[in-house]
Amino acid sequence: MAGKEENIFDVAVVGAGPAGMIAAGRAGELGAKVILLEKNKKPGRKLILTGKGRGNLANAEFNLNKLVENYGKNGKFLFHSFSVFGPGKVIDFFEKLGAKTKIERGKRVFPASDKAEDILKALIKYLLKGRVKIAYNSEVTGIECRKNRIQKLILKDKEIFAKKYIFCTGGKSYPLTGSTGDGFKWAEDLGHKIEELSPALVPLKIKESWAWELQGLGLKNVEVSAWQNNKKQGSAFGECLFTHFGLSGPIILDISRKIGELLKNGKVKIAIDLKPALGLVKLDERLKRDFQKYRNKSFKNSLNDLLPRGLISIVVKMSKLNPEKKGNSVTKEERHRLAKILKNLEMTAEGLLGFDSAIVTKGGVSLKEIDSRTMKSKIIDNLYFAGEIIDVDGPTGGFNLQLCWSTGFLAGESAAKEK
Repeated sequence: MAGKEENIFDVAVVGAGPAGMIAAGRAGELGAKVILLEKNKKPGRKLILTGKGRGNLANAEFNLNKLVENYGKNGKFLFHSFSVFGPGKVIDFFEKLGAKTKIERGKRVFPASDKAEDILKALIKYLLKGRVKIAYNSEVTGIECRKNRIQKLILKDKEIFAKKYIFCTGGKSYPLTGSTGDGFKWAEDLGHKIEELSPALVPLKIKESWAWELQGLGLKNVEVSAWQNNKKQGSAFGECLFTHFGLSGPIILDISRKIGELLKNGKVKIAIDLKPALGLVKLDERLKRDFQKYRNKSFKNSLNDLLPRGLISIVVKMSKLNPEKKGNSVTKEERHRLAKILKNLEMTAEGLLGFDSAIVTKGGVSLKEIDSRTMKSKIIDNLYFAGEIIDVDGPTGGFNLQLCWSTGFLAGESAAKEK
């Protein structure tokens, strides 16, 4: 009997990612007896990869209406969790736990140390303060449910009993970190609808081989747009990177959410505006100046001030101009042709990379079956959800971690307080 007593808790949280750690910590802080189950040998494996290891932990968009807009049509579901534990409170939370923060371009919030490990250390400190029992190498292999209530979780070597259960099992992205989509199957088995899963914030495969040849070339301050049926369907401004398969970088990851939807309906063209700050007239004036400056140089050597070297040969080839033509003999019509290419470097989207390369998962447990004020299931009386398992995702820039902190905090609080 004593053995069983050890495995009885007020709250059992499954998954020691960002949402799971903060949910368990909050429930513990409110006095609940909590266990946090993690199938890996350590917590937060995906967390320490965020922001290229620097830990982009939130976005300092303090206007809740604007914050919610970043999550698309499902964003309004998050309004209550953001009002309970929004960006300002997240920043204060980590500061109080010793992880000083700073705000960078795009309102991105990072640890002052530039180390994601400092965020993880703060969370572990929070778990210890709440006396949360953390069980590593503890994979859930089964769930017993009766009369719309979970009775117990079955592990390889034991069973865990709790009054409330919180699933924070993440998505299917980066499966090497342990994020293999287990929670989706459990939720479905328990009667929940899972909205279609697809990789989100993921690099893009490009059809044209010239794009692959530019592997390693990064572009800053460009605009990438997606087109279908000659209509602009979405765009993003910032940095992108050519790779051996196509395109990556922050703005590609952001626009990939839209491209994934468009590809279901047919062909998608990608256009890069290399000079978004200049209209065609201003760009033509700039080209005219450069060709005058390098009037005795060949056309191909007159673009060094305007473009990265690796891109020049591609642009020259697309313009169909003689690369050896002298700068002072380039005609107005030829300048216009070149300007149009610089404003619209076009290629074809062939597809997205898979879950292995995705930062987050699009889709998840249907929001219609979760109470947004508590994160409680509307189907199972003692079950809550938080984090990437639910059907909401945001762009890069700290928005997806903000979602995890807010829904996790609310789920932990609700599970501890509700009778």
